[in-house]
Amino acid sequence: MDFLQLEQQTVLIFGVANRKSVAYAIGQALQQAGAECVYVVQTEAIRRNVAKLVGDAEIHVCDVRHDDQIAQLRETLLDAAHQFQGMVHSIAWADYSDGPLPFHETDRARFLEAVDVSCYSLIALSNAMKDLLAPHGSVVTISISTTRMASENYGYMAPIKAALDSSLAFLAKSFSRFSEIRFNAVAPGLLKTSASAGIPGYVDAYLFAEQVIPRKRALKTDEVANVAAFLLSPRSRGINAQTIVVDAGMSINYFDSELIRRAMRPEKK
Repeated sequence: MDFLQLEQQTVLIFGVANRKSVAYAIGQALQQAGAECVYVVQTEAIRRNVAKLVGDAEIHVCDVRHDDQIAQLRETLLDAAHQFQGMVHSIAWADYSDGPLPFHETDRARFLEAVDVSCYSLIALSNAMKDLLAPHGSVVTISISTTRMASENYGYMAPIKAALDSSLAFLAKSFSRFSEIRFNAVAPGLLKTSASAGIPGYVDAYLFAEQVIPRKRALKTDEVANVAAFLLSPRSRGINAQTIVVDAGMSINYFDSELIRRAMRPEKK
């Protein structure tokens, strides 16, 4: 039974970089549901690597920082007469080369570049691809489980993800003038990805999250991908302009008694 109703549907996926990418896991989940995936990556070098992972799947190159490349991608996809049931935006970038800094020392140029790549690109791509999306289609972006927790190592990316979350409502509203296309976000807790490895102190935060999660096992990328596949499917048509947290219950367990005991009395094993 095709519960997700994605059989023979096509989904446009931005953001695969390697096997550990959330976007790659989403593509795998969609293919298992019978969908066809068309991939868009940042560079030709990435395209060659991704081609080894996705076989004969169609792959395009587009650096979302450049309007001309977005326009060219649109024309290429229009020429191919594509219509997409959904679009996945799994793109984020932040320059942590100076390590974690106090938030008030955030560099202007780095902040604005991160906004451009991580948030504005959703708006630009949605606008460019609007005629390629099915009238009842779905757009899904990847956020984070909370933008209200001042995680010092994640730094200025949290406010940028908050802007991404806010954009969902405005995109859903403006697209409602001519379609029923929905905009939602999957907001994972800490994941083991290549991108996260570049965040200073991330490994310690990841290991701590594993202890906070009630099941004592870290969140898996495929668990996030399965939620994204559902949001891309017609089964989720009643969900719009929402951020769906996928953290395996981490946010309800910060005051776990064992963690408190170990923090307050570390000398007692």
